Amino acid sequence: MKKKLCNTYFLVFSIMVCIAGLTWLVPAGQYDRVEEAGRTYAVAGSYHTVERAPQNLGDILSAPIQGFNQCAEIIAFILVVGALFTVVERTGAIHTVIQKVSFFFSHHPQYTKFFIPVCIFLFSLCGALFGMEEETLIFIPIFIPLALSLGYDTVIGMSIPFIGAFTGFSAAFVNPFTVGIAQTIAQLPMYSGWQYRVAVWFIFTSVVAAFFSWYGARVRKHPTKSLTYQLDQEKRAELNIVNEVVVEKDFILTRAHQGVIFAFMAGMAILFYGVIRYQWYMIEIAAVFLGVTIACAYLGKLTLDQTTNAIIDGAKSMISVCILMALARSIVVISTNGHILDTFLHVMTQSVGHLHPILASQAMFVTQMMLNFFIPSGSGQAVLTMPIMIPLGDLVHVSRQTVILAFQFGDGWGNPILPTAPVTMGALALAGISYPAWVKWFLKLEVLLITLSLLLLIPAYYIW
Repeated sequence: MKKKLCNTYFLVFSIMVCIAGLTWLVPAGQYDRVEEAGRTYAVAGSYHTVERAPQNLGDILSAPIQGFNQCAEIIAFILVVGALFTVVERTGAIHTVIQKVSFFFSHHPQYTKFFIPVCIFLFSLCGALFGMEEETLIFIPIFIPLALSLGYDTVIGMSIPFIGAFTGFSAAFVNPFTVGIAQTIAQLPMYSGWQYRVAVWFIFTSVVAAFFSWYGARVRKHPTKSLTYQLDQEKRAELNIVNEVVVEKDFILTRAHQGVIFAFMAGMAILFYGVIRYQWYMIEIAAVFLGVTIACAYLGKLTLDQTTNAIIDGAKSMISVCILMALARSIVVISTNGHILDTFLHVMTQSVGHLHPILASQAMFVTQMMLNFFIPSGSGQAVLTMPIMIPLGDLVHVSRQTVILAFQFGDGWGNPILPTAPVTMGALALAGISYPAWVKWFLKLEVLLITLSLLLLIPAYYIW
């Protein structure tokens, strides 16, 4: 496992070095910026060349540090997540719940086929409603052992929360971080056009659920065809998970276990309410999880020393994830400091201007997807590109709703395979899956999602 993670680190670092090399070759340029309501926007038509800022060895070495600093809130969140799950795991609550679920499905195998699609739809709905993304990392340590206990693999356990939420995020009908911000910039009624977006969300979620249901069924029938077969065997041994068909004993949830589960679910309810009602982000969410960690330790009857050790061990287990996130962010740091990010945006938008409206909307989608390599943030990409894409759409007769839909697709679908996406790298590190292996495996679904995006932009032209 360590060798695979080191390869991933080297790959991300190599990409950063290549981007640094481009700062010596690509002309430097910038858009003017204005600040409104706490957000900084690029001014359409204001692109101009600036003095080159080629990134040297010192810049390359300092970029991961700057990346760490820019990801500080997410990294703090990840450390708290590690602490929370280690505390919950040491109370025995997770193991007992997994065994009970496994026991249920072993005695009711006719329901097993609903496990994947139902869970993916639930996480997709969270992504569509309030932009669940980073929050999915907290569920991966739960779903991996649960999936293994049901005869699935690590890929299924990671993908249910991770890809499920990303699907809803990318095809959202409400998401305040993408649809909300983009429609505000476009001066459209908030969440207008939701009818077609709901249909788009349902189509994409159904496709993703069907794909993973097919893969999950194949893994249950032929475990050696799993991407993570060897890793799964190791994890089953570590977690003492037996095959679901030989589970003979149900496990009892003690009062302490029930208290831990109640505290965890209450924390999730507070989180959902805070994100939707007050637009909480990383600091507030991490604070909620820290409170849940303390409550779970108390209700789970851990001693003070046990609690302290669990928190420290949990944070330690996330160090590799945090380093990978900082490295991924350093690519954005290099491209921004080298003044080539706006140059790429300018060149891409110029190529759209002479196309038929349908082709123009599809080209906008491709442009947003390429820019997502440098800006793997929905809200960040919205405030940078929408002030440019909206006027461009007006000129080529692409409706503003369609421009926003193209932005949603472009911002979302590349994230599961981008080395610059912190959540993606964090999810893979948590699951122990190497980045190259994941990209090679996920590519089929990625091509399907891209093709479906191009097709769904065609009706948008006639609807809006």
